[in-house]
Amino acid sequence: MSRIAKQPLSLPKGAELSVSGDAVSLKGPKGTLSMELNGNVTLNQEEGTWHVSANNGSRFAKAMSGTTRALLGNMAHGVTEGWERKLTLVGVGYRAQAQGDSLNLTLGFSHPVVHKMPAGVKVETPSQTEVIVSGVDKQAVGQVAAEIRAYRPPEPYKGKGVRYSDERVVRKEAKKK
Repeated sequence: MSRIAKQPLSLPKGAELSVSGDAVSLKGPKGTLSMELNGNVTLNQEEGTWHVSANNGSRFAKAMSGTTRALLGNMAHGVTEGWERKLTLVGVGYRAQAQGDSLNLTLGFSHPVVHKMPAGVKVETPSQTEVIVSGVDKQAVGQVAAEIRAYRPPEPYKGKGVRYSDERVVRKEAKKK
């Protein structure tokens, strides 16, 4: 069995987990998330904690038990506290502005870049060079942050571009004569 799947899943305060057939849904103060359980995995409740176990001894079933436990843990964190990803714009004239459910970016192109936010993901701009992407679903928040970063990834010579706030860009030395 997976080392991650051996850990019991204890839900934070305010989170409720319900299982109906292969569907699992988690409800919390920030929202509701649901997922389909793999057929090789079972979910059992014992003394207020949930345990994920593999149905058979196959390698795939063991791997799916760990994956399911990690996904359920991320869902529990999302519905109670939420997920957020911070981006920083580095470069002269690079600006971001949140407008409703879209993000307007000025990244040195001849045209402004407008990124529409999917349902369940919010964007804030505390300053013109900071973007905070937040939401309940970890995968959706990370995907939107990656899409925004992909418009102008940081380049290695001057470090200009859109980067995660905790990202370290390795700089290269310019060509010498």
